[in-house]
Amino acid sequence: MPDVKVQVVDEGQGQVILVVHPGLDDGASWSKVAARLTARFRVVRIHRRQYRLDLADRLPCSIADEAEDVVDLAQSFDEPVLLVGHSSGAVVALEALVRSPASFSGAVLYEPPVHLRTGEWTAAVARAQAEISAGRPGTAMKIFTRDIVALPGWIAGLIAMFVAFSPRFRALAPHQVDDAAAIDNLGVRLDAYAGIAVPIVLLGGDRSPAHLIQRLKALQSAIPATELVMMTGQGHDANTRAPETVARVVEGQADKVWTR
Repeated sequence: MPDVKVQVVDEGQGQVILVVHPGLDDGASWSKVAARLTARFRVVRIHRRQYRLDLADRLPCSIADEAEDVVDLAQSFDEPVLLVGHSSGAVVALEALVRSPASFSGAVLYEPPVHLRTGEWTAAVARAQAEISAGRPGTAMKIFTRDIVALPGWIAGLIAMFVAFSPRFRALAPHQVDDAAAIDNLGVRLDAYAGIAVPIVLLGGDRSPAHLIQRLKALQSAIPATELVMMTGQGHDANTRAPETVARVVEGQADKVWTR
């Protein structure tokens, strides 16, 4: 795949916090967290290429492609950055940490859906891809949220209706399915992540689907320099529902890694 110019939102001054957004997003979902950090830090939110509607002829892409974008961006700064990743963006962040650990001073990883066994999502991804091909993005997202994210069926149904009636999310839905396929294709990478030596906060919410907490605990067991932080009363979307809580975790990790 040819190189592409990375797009970012760059705010604030100081040491750099690089945010890698979750699925069905362009980085905007982290704007409230960023706003609480820019008084002390320079916050750079990358627009992941998997979700770049302007790159339709070059997509889908792999997790490796996106990890290289993150590494290239991190290496453009004068010193190692603090890496923050959320959901599938946290999987991209893990792969970036494997590729270039010297580019990062530490990380905060919010519920990365790393695979614990090969082909976990293969069947569900195939069903969702078939719905995308048939022009039914809402149904594809129902499959994704019910069978991959593991949300209750009634919530998945509401999300399906929301996607069906939202032009923006209809456009992003195929990219979300491609994102899930890319993670499934990546496979089980815990052995590779075990070599990451930079300090990592593994962030979770006690209201998130149980499998996400299981994945956090597997990462905690695999990676030596990790701390598990659980947010009370929060789920997978605390960046929008409780941005102050998330910002405090990121700021705390920044203070630790930059005062060592």
